[in-house]
Amino acid sequence: MPENILKIGLPKGSLQNATLAMFAKAGYKISVDERQYKPNFSDEEIEGVLLRAQEMPLYVAHGELDCGLTGWDWILERGVEGEVVEVTDLVYAKQGMRPYKWVLAAHESSDIRGPQDLQGKRIATELVEVTRKYLAQHGVEARIEFSWGATEAKCPSLVDAIVEGTETGSTLRANNLRIVDTLFESTTKLIANQAAWADGWKRAKIESISLMLNAALAAETKVGLKMNVAPENLEAVLAALPALKNPTISPLAGNGWVALETIVDTGIVVSLIPALKAAGAQGIIEYPLNKVIL
Repeated sequence: MPENILKIGLPKGSLQNATLAMFAKAGYKISVDERQYKPNFSDEEIEGVLLRAQEMPLYVAHGELDCGLTGWDWILERGVEGEVVEVTDLVYAKQGMRPYKWVLAAHESSDIRGPQDLQGKRIATELVEVTRKYLAQHGVEARIEFSWGATEAKCPSLVDAIVEGTETGSTLRANNLRIVDTLFESTTKLIANQAAWADGWKRAKIESISLMLNAALAAETKVGLKMNVAPENLEAVLAALPALKNPTISPLAGNGWVALETIVDTGIVVSLIPALKAAGAQGIIEYPLNKVIL
């Protein structure tokens, strides 16, 4: 057994597959037996456990885990935002690279147009404490009920409004609900407890995990480009490239041509490659990236 062990919690449920894929891209090999709750890391210095994201903040804050991945929403709901160390934001979700929004929603036929219209109403949500604070900020009193799931289906037959998390809003629309207000945006966070953060070895291990996870996420939105360019076209090709970073330029043997290599955002590739071709670049190759250290 290694002398030092880092205990880390990974979210079980909707974020599980996305989290395991992110760790794999970051270079951590993890095997999971679905009948158990302890994922096995190839790194023997890391001991993992699968927990619901809702539970993670308390286990980290109280020291049962050194660190863990959970949402900002559950940190707020458990009231431990001042007790844990927020190591880094990890902007990913089960459906893509976007924050998760918590919204106030009501049925399309409802006359609820803002938080002030919730006075005396009934609201269903998983975030009871967050919703209570939201209402208090607006000077409104309403009945808040904890929802065990299928929250969208409860409005308007059982409750007047809901506070629910959404990535795209599609489930809300499918249930004829409209967004009245956005309470906040939530991202997944890597958090640590104070004792682990004060421990030199554990802190270094947590920071290494943070670095590699962020590198894997950064690579999700970028690709590499390689191309060959004749000397007379080099200026035009460089002008077509994004101005943020200078590309790597290497001479090719014998003919004065150069090999040019750069990293660009995936969103501009569809227009950039034709522009590079028109500017005189040849042999253009696009390739995926595993990690980008910014």
